[in-house]
Amino acid sequence: MLLVDSHAHLSFAQFDADRDAVIRRAREAGVTAILEVGADLESSRAAVALAERYTFIYATVGVHPHDATALTPGALAELRALASHPKVVAIGEIGLDYYRDLSPRDVQRRAFEAQLALAADGRPVVIHCREALDEVLAILRGWKGSGVMHSYSGGPGRLDEVLALGFCVSLSGPVTFPKSERLRAVAAAVPLDRLLVETDCPYLTPEPYRGRRNEPAYVRYVVEAVARARGLSAEAVARATAENARRLFAGLSPGH
Repeated sequence: MLLVDSHAHLSFAQFDADRDAVIRRAREAGVTAILEVGADLESSRAAVALAERYTFIYATVGVHPHDATALTPGALAELRALASHPKVVAIGEIGLDYYRDLSPRDVQRRAFEAQLALAADGRPVVIHCREALDEVLAILRGWKGSGVMHSYSGGPGRLDEVLALGFCVSLSGPVTFPKSERLRAVAAAVPLDRLLVETDCPYLTPEPYRGRRNEPAYVRYVVEAVARARGLSAEAVARATAENARRLFAGLSPGH
């Protein structure tokens, strides 16, 4: 199977002891491309460095809403410089998180809009949205760009609004959980040419490894769950989601 993990955090400390081994296992499992996602300045720098080391790893740069207070003018300028790297294929992860509220909501909104401006050259964005879908969609309607709703949790009832923006929808480990019928309904409803799969590792570990650290090799379990929900082969879903990632993130090559 041609597998692409469209959202990983391999630069995080959870992988410090065995990062190269984790990446090797991903390759052995058939993962041909990994998108390493920045969540703050440090991890954005690390994402670019990791992409420089591995030909099949690509990077995004951005500041997560949890750290929105850290997006100073100087930090924004550094993100802009990092974004010029040829292996940076998107801005993210950015957005709003009203579940944990680790940064004031007005600061989150300003940081979100400032980073959307970094993608004014047509670059896609990777959106984090938790308990804030109304505001995220309202901001994106005024922005008029492309991207992906990462680890989508809005349920099937809001899909039409997301798809109307031209965005892709990405599913992660929870689609494999026994009680996640709403996510499997999403998996069945998203047009196949707008669907991505991801691990969000080290988080959101799928069955049968739930409760342990996640890693890119486990993206195949997300693919298999989506395939069951759609009544397709895992190979067909893997192929389609790999092609969708290549199309959305210009410069990313899933390989063969």
